Amino acid sequence: MSGIFITATGTGIGKTFITSGLLRYLNANGRPAEGFKPVMSGYEGPAGSDAASLLEAMGKMPTDDAVAEISAFRFKAPLSPDMAALAENRCIDFSALTQFCHQAASRSGTVLIEGVGGVMVPLDTEHTVLDLMALLRLPVVLVAGSYLGSLSHTLTAAVALKAAGLTTVTVVVNEAGAGPDAPAIPLADTAASLHRFLPEFEVVTLPRNPQDMDFAPVASAIFRESDKTAAAVTD
Repeated sequence: MSGIFITATGTGIGKTFITSGLLRYLNANGRPAEGFKPVMSGYEGPAGSDAASLLEAMGKMPTDDAVAEISAFRFKAPLSPDMAALAENRCIDFSALTQFCHQAASRSGTVLIEGVGGVMVPLDTEHTVLDLMALLRLPVVLVAGSYLGSLSHTLTAAVALKAAGLTTVTVVVNEAGAGPDAPAIPLADTAASLHRFLPEFEVVTLPRNPQDMDFAPVASAIFRESDKTAAAVTD
């Protein structure tokens, strides 16, 4: 078993795009992999959901039952999970969420757990995604964008991850913006700046051009580092 937690500097940066791409690549190349999205907001049914993207990447039909197997808490409002839950007079049972993630991570093969929103998104009145990651102790992939402001967002997230004692195996700079009006910054320039400030992190880029959408370098970087981390823990 090897597990990875995939988080991001914010929402809409490309976690699901990257998690789905990795699932397809790994399963097509002899490394069985499963994906989980424990918490979703903005959920209106399987069709078009993040969970559906993961299931389809695993070659599964996105039925209600299949979604429930990989996602423990689902809320309709497109808000942070604490707010989305409150809108339905519900709350996330953090203990149950942690148990769900532990059980997912204990499965055989490679397990990819995709977070919700960014590193510091509130899950309830007391816990954030960072608190969940700190309990799971899985190696982390941090997904960043390439837009004006991304450097500050990414460095801030990296500081939070390091302060929690988490191992960030790879920063994936995805060709995605913070919004339609946010000017894009060249991928290579963003990656170079991040590498300068985060020399201990592996930094890789992923263009959005379908012709260049090769997940081999991303997968190679992630699992080279995570396998080294797992070996160090074992030793």
